[in-house]
Amino acid sequence: MTALVGLWSHALAALLYAGLMVWHARQRGSAQFNPLLLVAFACVSIWALFQALDGPQGIGASLAESVRNLAFLCFMYGMIRHAADDKLQRAVKWVYAAIAAIIGLQIIFAGLSALLGGLLGGASAFEAVLTSSKSSLGVIAAAGSLVLLHNLYGQASPNSRGALQLPVIALAAIWAYDLHLYTFAYLTGDMDNALFALRGGVVALLAPLFALASSRNSSWQIKLSRRATFQSISIIAILFYFILMMAGSRAIGAAGGEWVSMARLGLIAAMTIAGLFLLLSAKGARAWLRVIVSKHFFEHRYDYREDWLRFTRAVGGAGEGGRPLGERVVKALADMAGSPGGLLLMADEHHCLAPAARWNWPHRTDPAGAASLELVRFLETTAYVIDFGAHSDQVIRRKDLKARIPGWFAHDGAAWAGIPLVHNERLVGLVLLDHPQPRRPMDWEDYDLFRTAGIQAASYFAEARGQAALADAQRFDEFNRRFAFIMHDIKNLVSQLSLVARNAERHADNPEFRADMISTLQNSVKKMNDLLARLSRETSSEAQPPRALLVQPIITRIAEAKRQTHPIEIQGDAQVLAMADPARLEQALGHLVQNAIDASPEGVAVRISSRLVGGETAIEIVDAGEGMSDEFIRGSLFQPFASTKPNGFGVGAFEARTLVAAMGGRIHVASRQGEGSRFTIYLPAGTVAAKGQEERKIA
Repeated sequence: MTALVGLWSHALAALLYAGLMVWHARQRGSAQFNPLLLVAFACVSIWALFQALDGPQGIGASLAESVRNLAFLCFMYGMIRHAADDKLQRAVKWVYAAIAAIIGLQIIFAGLSALLGGLLGGASAFEAVLTSSKSSLGVIAAAGSLVLLHNLYGQASPNSRGALQLPVIALAAIWAYDLHLYTFAYLTGDMDNALFALRGGVVALLAPLFALASSRNSSWQIKLSRRATFQSISIIAILFYFILMMAGSRAIGAAGGEWVSMARLGLIAAMTIAGLFLLLSAKGARAWLRVIVSKHFFEHRYDYREDWLRFTRAVGGAGEGGRPLGERVVKALADMAGSPGGLLLMADEHHCLAPAARWNWPHRTDPAGAASLELVRFLETTAYVIDFGAHSDQVIRRKDLKARIPGWFAHDGAAWAGIPLVHNERLVGLVLLDHPQPRRPMDWEDYDLFRTAGIQAASYFAEARGQAALADAQRFDEFNRRFAFIMHDIKNLVSQLSLVARNAERHADNPEFRADMISTLQNSVKKMNDLLARLSRETSSEAQPPRALLVQPIITRIAEAKRQTHPIEIQGDAQVLAMADPARLEQALGHLVQNAIDASPEGVAVRISSRLVGGETAIEIVDAGEGMSDEFIRGSLFQPFASTKPNGFGVGAFEARTLVAAMGGRIHVASRQGEGSRFTIYLPAGTVAAKGQEERKIA
């Protein structure tokens, strides 16, 4: 029954793939035609035919299976080869060549097995070894092909993976079945005829996937990846490790004798020691492997796209609690070069280089910097990347320029490269890198990449300095703005105190005047202390949040203070509430009332009133002065340092609007030239409930 299933399933597979080959051949001349895929279909058909006629143990079936696998490998390699420059294929060629060599060993072992079986009649112990070795090679070939298939899909462009899924699934199913088949044969020492019989049916079921895939192959695009190449080489190395283990174990077992157990223990011990050595020296081994692969397999040492993306992410992504910019730059440049550490020297305003940041730099540094102006000027002019190994006399020369390298830069051969950070022909800093492992001389790729990365890193430092300078300028601007407001308030206080001093000469003997004078002086001192507190950066942002309060007491305090210099009238409802900060409201009203007094004729009262307007509280300040033009109100009234008064600072109205806006209010202005002006402060109206809650909080 098993033989019958194997016969018909493989015959069906042979028929289907022969038809698939004919169908694909008719697409010749179109974008979907792929000659390697056509050959692969033909090989599958021939393999299935040999399996049906010769059986799984026949020499023809074994050879045809190896040819089938080689055909599919050629098909996969063909997609990669047509997707990139031939110069970049050296690493991929070696990986594919390794798997092809394993398949070639399968062919050799199949031939030897058939030859020895005919000569020795199957009685030789070497035949058992050859059979077992053939099974182990089948495991390795299937596993290696799956690795290459995985990397092929990983290197495909995202927009082509949808079309590439079908052949990948089909090939993965074929090789995964072979992997299980040969693993079982290796472990049991015998071929399972049932598994071999069902293989034809599995391959036949995959024919529709190949048919659909062959009609979409015009959209297959593969892009080489260094990371995928290194992964492939690593996995191939692991496969060769298994080859050695299995082949050595089988060879020892076939030889026989009393020393078999000791030999196997010795083999295991040797492999274990080798594995531990590679594990303990993993960093150095990876570095050595990377250098060897980059040198012999790739045209360029660096994967510029990956290296540049990694450099940009490392330098630009500080993150919360991340490293300072200097340390990030050093680490990014060191990682790019494969260096274990580095040191950053920053240039100050005197053109001296001094240590500023380090990453894994254990070597001695000169705390004074001790970098000559000659070296700084040289690096600014040339942007020269220093190769310390090429300047044993500690003098660097570039055309007609030269400069001496400070001795501590390369003390005990610590520094390998010096990368200047130049921005707008000015040296920002210099990064010293330690020697990579294994040590190697610098070449033109190092010079070009380090010079470009240094310019990019210098731009980050220039941006950071610009942001710091901008922050300082903003702090000074904030201080100057507050100082201008305070000067305006001081002017008002000086005017008030000057009036008191003049009146004191005439009314010093009047007890009522003395009491009023003391009250005025106390109020002036309080305001001066408030002004000093406002100059403090720490207290400038400690304004109280708006709360429900009566506006009439604030209006009354301002009116009583100003009545000594000018008549003030108060009107309106004494129970009107507003949502405001009392200090800011009093300050804003003081500015507007003083402006009204300055604009009013002598003896003509300024009127202050309060009332409810809808859901807002309106506080009006009305004067009978000269008034303002519409043009001045629109363009200059609320601009700082714009004033209609000869000696005015022009900040009173601006600060008043700023204070009112901070409380969620607004100021409306109505004025006519020759008739006076009306300033109306609108604030959110307060409620009795809100006022009660605020009073309970205070209590």
